[in-house]
This record gives sequence, structure tokens and C-alpha cells, in this order.
Amino acid sequence: MQVFVQIVESGSLTKAANKLNTSLPTVVRTLAALEEHLNIRLINRTTRKITITEEGQRYLQRCRRILYEIEQSELEISAHQKAPSGNLKVTASVMYGSTYIAPLVAKFLKEHPQMTIDLQLSDQNLNLLEEGIDVAVRIGPLDDSNMVAKQVGSVRRMICATPKLLNEIDVITRPKDLSNAPCILFTGLSHGTNWHLHQGEKILSIPVKGPLACNNITSALNVVKEGLGLGMFLSYQVEKELASGELCLLLEQYEPPPLDVNIVYSHAKLMSTRIRYFVDWLTHELRHQMNY
Repeated sequence: MQVFVQIVESGSLTKAANKLNTSLPTVVRTLAALEEHLNIRLINRTTRKITITEEGQRYLQRCRRILYEIEQSELEISAHQKAPSGNLKVTASVMYGSTYIAPLVAKFLKEHPQMTIDLQLSDQNLNLLEEGIDVAVRIGPLDDSNMVAKQVGSVRRMICATPKLLNEIDVITRPKDLSNAPCILFTGLSHGTNWHLHQGEKILSIPVKGPLACNNITSALNVVKEGLGLGMFLSYQVEKELASGELCLLLEQYEPPPLDVNIVYSHAKLMSTRIRYFVDWLTHELRHQMNY
């Protein structure tokens, strides 16, 4: 099962052999023996590529669950091991990572001096397997079935503006009013030039325009705080500004559903004691901070 899963994850038998630190003939024989045992073809392979069969896809899902349960059982048995040591590679988005994760990493390292952490802050969803990342904190839907997720909270998507700007433009009471207002587009969150709001079960796609489109959250927020336009942000990004009154909240009743915040790690990677320890510790800390 481990060999089969690794072949699928790696995309080739040769890469799977390298990942498993074994020879290509061993991987080929193992796969052939598994298919003979099951009396079914799991993977179609040519000299150029491999493709998983429909039966192989169903078997893959079961293999992942079984291997995960085995890992969990072994972790429980080895839970008495000494304090964690070694290195971890962790990733999160830039602003969330700076606000929440970096301070917690510092706290963790003070409590566990035998650990080292490589913290990668990026607004791109880095591939955990390709980048060798052990743990990621992700906001929003998870579209990778290779990931195990532990929810630690949720964040809202909010439309904000300065009180001064709201006094200068037409009153905004409905989503369609946004089309006539100056808007700052943060391209890391918005969908093109449309903002998506909700009215009950109905999704409203509102075209917006304004003086700036920017892929950096801090820059976009600063322009909104200067009163040049409205902005759509995640709740943690404008928490201080809303609390101080520097920014005001608009159209709260039309907000999209909250986005989940998850700690994720890969099914395909062996769950070492230090990863399990860090995931459990970080889950506890983030749930406390986010009141989840």
C-alpha cells in the first residue's frame, strides 16, 4: 500500500523509488505483486507517464485511510518518548503568519530548545510534498485530498472603509451600490474585478472598480486607511482598525460564509513524533487565540 500510494503521489515509478530509498525494479515488482494479489490493474503505465485507473482511485482512498490509522496507532504507542527534537518546516500566509504563527513559533522554541523551525511565509499555497514542508496553516477551502486538516477557527470576509470616505460618497445600503463606489482591489482575495457577497442562499457577484489593484495585503489596507476606497479583507487583517474606529464595517448582513482556518499536513509523509507534538501544541494555542 505504501509503495502504491507513493507511486501515485510522485507521478512516476522512478520518483517513487527515490522517495522510498529503494530500487526501481523493487517498486515495479511490488506494484505487480499487489495488482496480481487484487486481480485488478491499479495503474496504466507507458514509457512516458502513468495514469491511475478508476479501481485504483477507489483503492487509493482506502489505502490512505488505512495507512493514516496505522501511523496514528504507532504514534499513540510511542507517545511516551522524550521531548521532541529536530527541525520542522512550517508555512503560512504572510499577514496571518506574521500576526499569529511567528509569535507562537517563538513561544514554542523557548519551551522546546532542542527544536528548530524553518518558517516560510508566503501568500502562495506551497506544495507540501514538493517543498518538503511538514506543517501548513491554510485559510479557505482545501482542495488537496492528500492533506489531513485540523480546524482551529474561522475568519470573516469584510468590506471596510474610513468614516471620512463614507461621508463623502453615496450611502451604501445594498451590494449593488458598490459598483458606484471607489474600491481597492486586493487581488489575493477578490475574484478579478468582482466581489462575491451572499443574500441568503443566493451568491451576488458585484463588479467593482477603483484607483488601485494590488497583490499585497498591507499595501492595499494602507490605501483603504488613507480613504481612497473601500476594501474587502479577512477579519483578522482589519481587527485593530475596526476596534479603534479607524475603519467602519459595511454590508455585514451580506457577508459570504466564514472561511475555515486549518492546520494541515500530508497523508503521504510519515508523522514523526515532533510533527505530531507541534501540530497538537499549535492546535491548542490557535484555538485559544481564535476562541474556537
